[in-house]
Amino acid sequence: MNLESLKAAYPQALKYHIGGKVSITPKKRLRSIDELALAYTPGVSVPCKQIEAEPLSAYDYTSKSNLVAVISNGTAVLGLGDIGALASKPVMEGKAILFKTFADVDAFDIEVNEKDIDKFIAIVKAISPTFGGINLEDIKAPECFEIERRLIEELDIPVMHDDQHGTAIISTAAIINALHLVNKKVEDIKVVVFGAGAAAIACAKMYKALGVRDIVMFDSKGVISEDRSDLSDIKREFACKQNYSSYKDALHGADVLLGLSKGDLLKADDILGMKESPLIFALSNPIPEIMPDVVKSVRPDAIIATGRSDFPNQINNVIGFPFIFKGALKVRASKINEEMKFAAARAIAELAREEITEKLEILLGQRVAFGREYIIPSAFDERLIEVVPNAVAEAAIKSGVARI
Repeated sequence: MNLESLKAAYPQALKYHIGGKVSITPKKRLRSIDELALAYTPGVSVPCKQIEAEPLSAYDYTSKSNLVAVISNGTAVLGLGDIGALASKPVMEGKAILFKTFADVDAFDIEVNEKDIDKFIAIVKAISPTFGGINLEDIKAPECFEIERRLIEELDIPVMHDDQHGTAIISTAAIINALHLVNKKVEDIKVVVFGAGAAAIACAKMYKALGVRDIVMFDSKGVISEDRSDLSDIKREFACKQNYSSYKDALHGADVLLGLSKGDLLKADDILGMKESPLIFALSNPIPEIMPDVVKSVRPDAIIATGRSDFPNQINNVIGFPFIFKGALKVRASKINEEMKFAAARAIAELAREEITEKLEILLGQRVAFGREYIIPSAFDERLIEVVPNAVAEAAIKSGVARI
């Protein structure tokens, strides 16, 4: 959509964003000469020297213990593409208020006008002492893989590219619960993935670690098969032996469809050959790969999830990233590892099976319960702030990356 179309579709958007969405609010009182002397010179020299002597005490005497940087270079912003660092700022501010609103984690957005991988990494490393964690956001593939990998290796604070792992964690929780409902074993299912970008690769990796053995992936050139010579190392991991001629061919006998590609990619006829009770996760926004009403018209036995809030089973990253970072910060973890991601996915899955609270029922305006149209919890389930961080923190402790 162009600018004028977007303005017409969302007429209140510019008014809402006037002045920005984040601000800095003092946490300590400063109303007297004595308090001024404590907040700044000379009293501030005491925590400075304490941190010099004991670096980890920065978590005790500064905001580092509850502060995340939301960092982007604006190269892959939502569905808008490479719009640049400055134009990405409203999105990064939006991410910051999600951290604060949902998990009470302070976040500061930083837009870096740099596309060179080495220079971008150097910038992030240089400012990292300020923060307890770094949420990489909207950085295009394949650069995002290298940037995240190196920052995880070279920094001693949690780093996560949410575009990759957020979708993977939430959709894994959804698959865990959906398979429970349809009585299928993870090792027996066939998954077809449309898209081979950051989120698709991360999802495929997590499904593989979950136990999925049969994954077929499509990129813009077709199926990722062993006979292709143009594959990167990242894509080659998911090269299949069979060279499927079409989407319909690949979906024949499949149990799961994961769409992270583009809207209206599939037709009703394409999904007819999927197995009984298929899981159809069409996550492209704002238009899914196949609309839920089209799915229901030909496969009423399907469990459907989208990325939209106006349909049941929204795969929404806000169910994950604020609480994952909160759990990591809680124990001053040095990284977010695979154990912590799976702990988050399982905690989210388990929460969806719990009876919803009266407060959530009022907020949603309806009674919902675990089932085909409620396989992941609502983003407004207030129990997320306890359940997910605690699971992540426990996994950090058990896996040896926690420092308290």
